[in-house]
Amino acid sequence: METEKKRARYLRIHQQVKELLAQCENPDARMATVVAVLHHKMEYFFWTGFYCLHQGELIVKTYQGPVACQILEKDKGVCWAGINQGKIIIVPDVHLFPGHIACDSRSNSEIVVPLRDRENKIIGVLDVDSTAVNSFDSTDGEFLESIVSLIYGRS
Repeated sequence: METEKKRARYLRIHQQVKELLAQCENPDARMATVVAVLHHKMEYFFWTGFYCLHQGELIVKTYQGPVACQILEKDKGVCWAGINQGKIIIVPDVHLFPGHIACDSRSNSEIVVPLRDRENKIIGVLDVDSTAVNSFDSTDGEFLESIVSLIYGRS
């Protein structure tokens, strides 16, 4: 998707999500809403969901797309890289990422955005996969981070 078209779409999505999240303070409901909106508004999103930390494990929360891995092996894969490095991870080709966890062989590129609570502590990640190689860029990172920050009212 052309960068300006992508930016314009994300601006509309951000506004829509902000309005929807104003209806409920529950983080689980907010995560479900974010996932639903993103998954259905961005045609190149093949799998869209949250993995959250629970007792030292990274466990799938809410998602849309094919069946997910329920628990991700500790310190392995793109999601754990996002947790451990505390930053957005963009992987143009998941098959070249050391330790990639293939929950679905149709995924070819991925972006992970840390989910932070009100105290700015990382408690999980938004994980988005695409069937195309090189689907995600810094525009996706910028806007997804902004949208994810709405879950705990940080934006």
